[in-house]
Amino acid sequence: MSFTKLDYCQYLLSQETNYTLITLAEHLEVFSHDTINRYLRGENLTPRLLWDNVEHLIQLDEDGSIIFDDSVIDKNFSNCIELVRRQYSGTEHRFIRGIGLISCVYVNVKIGQFWVIDYLSL
Repeated sequence: MSFTKLDYCQYLLSQETNYTLITLAEHLEVFSHDTINRYLRGENLTPRLLWDNVEHLIQLDEDGSIIFDDSVIDKNFSNCIELVRRQYSGTEHRFIRGIGLISCVYVNVKIGQFWVIDYLSL
């Protein structure tokens, strides 16, 4: 059995806070961190892939909202990651080395559910 795009997308859709490979490997005990890392290096996962996987799950409501969130993922100890650059972190209240991420989330307040529908790395 090999790690697939479906495995990764299901993990991203179900995880609320921690999206690391280590956490994924802990949830899927049959795959090691290295196996998942090798897969992701060779795969091009786009925002369109995310939309294709959540579009049919969204439960629209007239009181629903689309929320845009900008975050800086702290990568102060990473020197070889392509997307890392100096940017201001509101959490740290200073400039740090990190990856900027803008997420677009649809929220249905009546049922207390949310869906990530798009993202952009800066």
